[in-house]
Amino acid sequence: MAPTLPTVLVFAGVDPSGGAGIAADIVAIAAQGAHALPVITALTVQDNDRVFGVQAVAPELLRRQALALIDKMAIHAVKIGIPGSAANAAVIAQLIAQMRLAAPSLPVVLDPVLASGHGDVLSRDDAVLALAPLLPLTTVIVPNGPEALALGGEAALRAQGCGHVLVTGGHGEGETVINRWFDAGGGQREWRWPRLPGEFHGSGCTLASAIAARLAQGVPMQDALDGAQSYCHAALAGAYAIAPGQFMPQRFIQ
Repeated sequence: MAPTLPTVLVFAGVDPSGGAGIAADIVAIAAQGAHALPVITALTVQDNDRVFGVQAVAPELLRRQALALIDKMAIHAVKIGIPGSAANAAVIAQLIAQMRLAAPSLPVVLDPVLASGHGDVLSRDDAVLALAPLLPLTTVIVPNGPEALALGGEAALRAQGCGHVLVTGGHGEGETVINRWFDAGGGQREWRWPRLPGEFHGSGCTLASAIAARLAQGVPMQDALDGAQSYCHAALAGAYAIAPGQFMPQRFIQ
């Protein structure tokens, strides 16, 4: 009998450069020993630096993509990137609620991508408001510093229902990147990583997907966050260039 792998249902957009979105999610999840089930939320026009256009998938098509998988396969975790629209976020929230009827502890990892690294918009609606129905369903949210601020800070996120908040420090200054975890019980922990030179395309996707894949395997939260950050840092340290601008993380590592 063929071996089985835990699955991660992924809701994210398509990046033609192959550096972020679904392309990043699939490889990062595979590198953790899990299998990605990619559901497309939006098509984008972008390179490794800029986003020039976003076309959200119709909500009903999004629902049909996901149901074809949910109706047949066991889902062990969910990872959410850009929903593409407020209507799509509402559909994703409905699907998660449906799955949790059978699996109440289903882990949900949210990467709240509000804009590209250059500030390019990634949703046709207000990105902060679009995420509102997803927050109460989120097991762990992984915003960078500016995203956490735009969403009201870690206390506001936990008050809206996010179980755990991991605020990453890659957009900060100084020689050290500090990632801060605020857990469901009000505890805190931080990780420190040497800041790497250059800028990276899809680093947030990489980290959130690695967390989701480890949670899908039943790894405890602290260990999942620890291992996923180690993997992400190694992927950034081994990054390569395909054009001037942001580097591509080397995700083909264990």
